[in-house]
Amino acid sequence: MGVEENDNDTFDEVALRLTDLQDIIAVSEVECMFSGEHDNNNAIITIHAGAGGTEAQDWVGILLRMYLRWAERMGFRSDILDILPGDEAGTKSVTILIQGRYAYGYLRSELGIHRLVRISPFDASGRRHTSFASVMVMPELDDSVNVDLDEKDIRIDTFRASGAGGQHVNKTDSAIRITHLPSGIVVQCQNERSQHRNKDMAMKMLISRLYELEEQRKLAEQEGLGGDKKEIAWGSQIRSYVLQPYRLIKDHRTDHEMGNVDAVLDGYLDSFIKAFLLWQK
Repeated sequence: MGVEENDNDTFDEVALRLTDLQDIIAVSEVECMFSGEHDNNNAIITIHAGAGGTEAQDWVGILLRMYLRWAERMGFRSDILDILPGDEAGTKSVTILIQGRYAYGYLRSELGIHRLVRISPFDASGRRHTSFASVMVMPELDDSVNVDLDEKDIRIDTFRASGAGGQHVNKTDSAIRITHLPSGIVVQCQNERSQHRNKDMAMKMLISRLYELEEQRKLAEQEGLGGDKKEIAWGSQIRSYVLQPYRLIKDHRTDHEMGNVDAVLDGYLDSFIKAFLLWQK
């Protein structure tokens, strides 16, 4: 009897180690597909609500939770750098920093327009609504990346931080907004208690935006001013999340589908990320 119990314990231990090994192999398979120059970097994600008012702003909040849950599952650190709450519910826009090994390599698959179809919880008539949100993903760049930035081309404004943050953010003008005049790019950070640290982070965000803009310009030139690369705009969604009249999430680039909508919105993005990396190669 004692031998059988030991055998069962050994079997359970081997099964547990096998599961752990399978998880390690799955992660290694994905990481082997990373080939971008900055895939190993941290990632900066900005989510903006599209047309649709409260419905679209609620969709931003859902996507924000999805990425925060994904980061938590990966053991990555996530910080909300800037957030603009919605008028009635949800979020108009939010920027988060996700820190972890290959964070940008994983998350660059999310760049584009995300479309939600569902029965609106804000519509008393129970009608089906379609909402859009844009997701921008940039690598956090270190000092080794040289971006030509002239001080006379930027305007720096301070303002009082909004949203959660306690008494400190409500009483001091610690938040920073930086406008790059030639491109019209605007970035802002209100996460840190120090105005100086908010400025440093906002400058990092601006440099990342300018770097990505230049990389997109070079790619467009290589592809003959277009190729298969679509401009990020309403109607060119990369992924659809349908909750009504059926439940399905489909990536329009890879044709990868998943019926377990709740799992994906809870941060289980692995199959979509892997499908994107395979499709890209």
